[in-house]
Amino acid sequence: MRNGVVLFSSDRGIAPAALAVAAEERGFDTIYVPEHTHIPVKRTAAHPGTGDETLPDDRYLRTLDPWISLATCAAVTSKIKLSTAVALPVESDPITLAKAIATLDHLSGGRVAIGAGFGWNTDELEDHHVPPAKRRTVLKEYVEAMRALWTQEEASYDGEFVKFGASWAYPKPVQAHIPLIIGAGGGPKTFKWISEHADGWMTTPQQTDISEQIENLKSAWAEAGRDGLPDIRILIAFRPDPDDLIRWAEQGVSELIWGVPDKSEDEVLAYLDKMAGRLGHSAV
Repeated sequence: MRNGVVLFSSDRGIAPAALAVAAEERGFDTIYVPEHTHIPVKRTAAHPGTGDETLPDDRYLRTLDPWISLATCAAVTSKIKLSTAVALPVESDPITLAKAIATLDHLSGGRVAIGAGFGWNTDELEDHHVPPAKRRTVLKEYVEAMRALWTQEEASYDGEFVKFGASWAYPKPVQAHIPLIIGAGGGPKTFKWISEHADGWMTTPQQTDISEQIENLKSAWAEAGRDGLPDIRILIAFRPDPDDLIRWAEQGVSELIWGVPDKSEDEVLAYLDKMAGRLGHSAV
């Protein structure tokens, strides 16, 4: 299994580019950053972790733009993959977002993967004119429209939420297919969506029955007629024991995602060294 690092990036603490360099030097495979465009002060949406409208901490108010953050990472590294945990594509214009992601993949030499969520913060979605009850449909259309722009010489799309006529759009991504990994709670509805529209699943911090849910996803994947296995990435939210790691490897998990603190560069690098040591990595 690969190992990635996720930084809840904000306007405080270590810069994503500094972490990307350090993570690449220590043999980590991917860097992930999150996305929230803004947080409405008055909300009714319940946070998945707190169960009500309160937030665990104020980093949600201070997140950096994920694609600009990853572009700074791409500029100072050569191997580490660039991803999100998670981005909210439906909060951007799909044509503009497709251009940004294609440009990042082009300039980074094909290192982009998209970790996307449906959006738990429905108040935030509504400010972007996304009907919360239709957010899965909106994401489906965004994904289809962006893939058309990335792969077709003259791309067009005619959906309920996205419409544009025949258009030229360059650059095309280096990758023939940019991976789309959905970060959401495991369940039949989510796994059906993934099996029909995405490439894999990223667990959430609230997920505990991971091994059972992996099997459920694999069943949904097979029922949808998909070849191979889904790309499964586990966001480590508890300390796994060796049996967990062995089981996940046997189930085909592709990557473990380890969180690093949003603290000063010196503190994060010390933390990263300890983590790399536990994983058998060493700085190059």
